[in-house]
Amino acid sequence: MEDDCLGTDDEFYTSDQEDDYSIEGLEESIDGLENDESDTQWIPPKGTTTKVITQESLLAAQKEDLRRVMDLLFLREHHARTLLIHHRWDVEKLFAVLVEKGRAFLFAEAGVTLVEHQDNEPLLPSSTIMCAICMEDVPSDEATKMDCGHCFCNSCWTEHFVVKINDGQSKRIRCMAHKCNAICDEAVVRNLVSKSHPNLAEKFDRFLLESYIEDNKRVKWCPSTPHCGNAIRVEDDLFCEIECSCGLQFCFRCSLQAHSPCSCLMWELWAKKCRDESETVNWITVHTKPCPKCHKPVEKNGGCNLVSCICGQAFCWLCGGATGRDHTWSSIAGHSCGRYKEDKEKNAERAKRDLYRYMHYHSRYKAHTDSIKLESKLKETIQEKVSLSESRESKNRDFSWVTNGLSRLFRSRRVLSYSYPFAFYMFGEELFKDQMTKEEREIKQNLFEDQQQQLEENVEKLSKYLEEPFEHYDEDKVLDVRMQVINLSVVTDKLCQKMYECIENDLLGSVQLGIHHNIAPYKSKGIEKASELSACWVNKVNTSDKDLPFHCGTNGGSTEPEHPSGSGSSYESGCSSRKRPRKEGPGGGFFDLNLPAEVVDRN
Repeated sequence: MEDDCLGTDDEFYTSDQEDDYSIEGLEESIDGLENDESDTQWIPPKGTTTKVITQESLLAAQKEDLRRVMDLLFLREHHARTLLIHHRWDVEKLFAVLVEKGRAFLFAEAGVTLVEHQDNEPLLPSSTIMCAICMEDVPSDEATKMDCGHCFCNSCWTEHFVVKINDGQSKRIRCMAHKCNAICDEAVVRNLVSKSHPNLAEKFDRFLLESYIEDNKRVKWCPSTPHCGNAIRVEDDLFCEIECSCGLQFCFRCSLQAHSPCSCLMWELWAKKCRDESETVNWITVHTKPCPKCHKPVEKNGGCNLVSCICGQAFCWLCGGATGRDHTWSSIAGHSCGRYKEDKEKNAERAKRDLYRYMHYHSRYKAHTDSIKLESKLKETIQEKVSLSESRESKNRDFSWVTNGLSRLFRSRRVLSYSYPFAFYMFGEELFKDQMTKEEREIKQNLFEDQQQQLEENVEKLSKYLEEPFEHYDEDKVLDVRMQVINLSVVTDKLCQKMYECIENDLLGSVQLGIHHNIAPYKSKGIEKASELSACWVNKVNTSDKDLPFHCGTNGGSTEPEHPSGSGSSYESGCSSRKRPRKEGPGGGFFDLNLPAEVVDRN
């Protein structure tokens, strides 16, 4: 179920009061808010730790990590990229391996071979060599020697590269020599492949560029549909909820819609339970019985316990056993099933109980989700109310408390709606059956439901006051509504914080399997909105790259400067627009640069 109707939690009211939301504490909080000139202003967020990577800034983001490794180890760019791809673009992990196991182990493990000996000289143009693959003598200018020292003809190299690129192994193409783990120079690969397969050269460049996203645990594509072309990079906690610049809010770990306080596993199970036919199966179990002959479910539509299936088989409704058709009002001829069978009765009763339990939690989850959709329409209504109120001659000109209260309502309502799927699995038998005793489960469930009920009551009150027609009230009544909205905004924020603390410490923190159910932390300001990573950094990189030596391939390799970050034959410098919608391919066709490579290849 989508949460697009939630809008964006751009600004939220925060309070520096203690975590006591008693009446006295609230009065003190409100007094402090009244005396503060900025009482209705949300505290601006600090620097964001999440970045939106567009197609243009993807090159800058990749170059940033490449530059760190190149500067530390004094490497060329394609060697630095080979190391980073091997370590999934985790620079800290790469440096840790360097410190713990040394430079030689780091390079050997990643397949990086540096030219350190004089015997690896370029081939003489007038000589001929025999290719060890095709066993033919070829001129030296039609052969290529890699950094590892192995030399083969360009035709064999090209076919090897084409096969690897088509197999999806373009990010780490190894040398053809037996038991050689060296990674081939990407400039050589690009140069040879582009001569006969320019479309594969484009694909190779694209895979190198997007390896920063595909292989990086801190970077993921935005899961928007249709795809917005953006990726998100997080710096700190991987268990977080973020908002892309396209407006989609999602969980970074599972790439599903934002779902805290549910864990990722809980939400996946809940979403599957809501969309598949599992509850239909429960209904069939409760209200039907299988025919003993054809095993199809049969529903009883009369009072007689002798039931006939459409296949013609008669059976007893009480025990499910096959019988004849002769019967009286009190018994079936030749059949008796008066003995109690515990297992079947227990199974039917358990299925009925599970169905009613699911209906209880789902109905409340659905009710709050529907309320979010309806309350999202309040934005336009409240803007009209504020406009009318500001047009009147009144002392109270500041109505930001209304929009702030509305943002708090959206945030609290969303937390409340997802608390029901959490409770369904936390206190059920699917995930934590053997983790708590019956008494412990009952105590914790009562504790959680008390907090849930308090939050629900205050959220409903906040919704009620925000729907008040305050544009027609006098000043005193408007002030009263204002105080109530600020009061309830503080209360709901405190209750949300308390609920998250209860979940993390008293519920998930107290069970052994709770470590597998991490949840995104609660943020009073709402889901963090990722800021765009500037592509202007590329211009600085271009300037610094002028001093780098050219990469000279040996006999058939590229004699052009090394292409930065798999950008192909050219790459942009300076600031550019947010997205480039299309780019002309080598065959005259167009492909969308804002889509992952798999989508482009499929198209």
